[in-house]
Amino acid sequence: MVIERTKKEVIIRLSPDIDTEDLQKFLNYARYKELTANFKVSQEQVDDLVSQIKTDWKTDNKNIGS
Repeated sequence: MVIERTKKEVIIRLSPDIDTEDLQKFLNYARYKELTANFKVSQEQVDDLVSQIKTDWKTDNKNIGS
């Protein structure tokens, strides 16, 4: 593997033998990091959002299986 950094981008050269599924997982993670690099969110805010999503999901799905 070779990593090269220019002023505009980072270039990664990999062996063609790499598993494409593993490569896709890595690229998805790299894209996530790129998109969230400038987010400034506290853990408390994340926890509050998770709690609200769970509450909303339970409310929306309370009749499933009845």
